[in-house]
Amino acid sequence: MSSKLMEYFNKQPRIGTLSTSGKDGKVDVAIFGSPHMTDGNTVFMGLGKNRSLMYLQQNPYAVYMIMEPGKTLMDWKGIRVYLKMKDLATSGPILDTYKKQLAEVAGKAAAGMIHAGVTFEVIEVRPIVDMGQGWEKSV
Repeated sequence: MSSKLMEYFNKQPRIGTLSTSGKDGKVDVAIFGSPHMTDGNTVFMGLGKNRSLMYLQQNPYAVYMIMEPGKTLMDWKGIRVYLKMKDLATSGPILDTYKKQLAEVAGKAAAGMIHAGVTFEVIEVRPIVDMGQGWEKSV
């Protein structure tokens, strides 16, 4: 994946949605501002004990969508990043470092709600509005 994707994905402030589904096909979508691309093919995020975490334990696939409003629908910018969970950790140095950094930015209460660190592989990237264009044209 490109450095342009990584730069766009990690831009702050920004907020996006994480969509997951359980083994029974039920879906969930949740708002997150914390996912971070650590390299051009890897995303890391912290999760609480919530439906997103439960569904990822049943089905490792997810989509993270970032949206930026425009004057009209066709002017909106953003991307859909298709992910597959590679690792889930409820302890360890990576999760501890993440919680420490989150506490500095969002406070100790926010960091205290994090139960797991999840590492994803980027599978595919698509624009927010897909009219047959490459994602680079949408950001």
